Amino acid sequence: MVSWHTVVANDILPVVVGDCFWEDHLREIINNDTSPAGLHLAVFVEPYLGYILEGKKTVESRFGMRRYAPYGQVAAGDILLLKESSGPILGLCRVSNVWFYSLNPNSWQHLRSEFAEALCAQDPDFWTQRAGASFATLMQIDCVRAIEPIPFPKQDRRGWVVLRPPGLLFH
Repeated sequence: MVSWHTVVANDILPVVVGDCFWEDHLREIINNDTSPAGLHLAVFVEPYLGYILEGKKTVESRFGMRRYAPYGQVAAGDILLLKESSGPILGLCRVSNVWFYSLNPNSWQHLRSEFAEALCAQDPDFWTQRAGASFATLMQIDCVRAIEPIPFPKQDRRGWVVLRPPGLLFH
C-alpha cells in the first residue's frame, strides 16, 4: 500500500495550497513527528459521504461489536481523509469532538434523540442496521473540504484505517 505520508505530501497538500487552515494542518502532520493530530482514512458509502461534503452531516458515527478503530483511537483535532468506498479520496475534515459509547438501552436512546439529525440518520433503517452493535464512536466534524479525487489504493475491507495515531493518546 502507498504510504499515507506520500499521498498527503505529494497529492493532497498541493491541492490545498493557499488554504491557510488545511495547508498548515497537513504540513504539521507531514513534518512534525510529535504533532498531536492523528490522521485517519474513513471509508464512506453514499449518501453519507455526499452529506458530509455538502455540510448536512456534522457528526460521523462508527458502530461495532468490538472495540475496533476508531473506538478509542481518534481524538479531537485529528484529520479524516474522506474516501469513497471502492473509490478515491474526495475530501477531508477535522474532528472537533469525540464520544465513545459502550451501548445499552439508555445510550441507544440518547444517541437517537441527541444525534439523529446531525448524523442524517432519521430513517429507522439506519438504527435497525446497527442494532447488534456493542460499541459506538461519534465524532463531530468541521472544516470540511472537498477536493479533486485522489486515488488511494486499499486492498482490505476495513471502513476505518488509522494512518497516524493521535499523539495526545500516548502522553
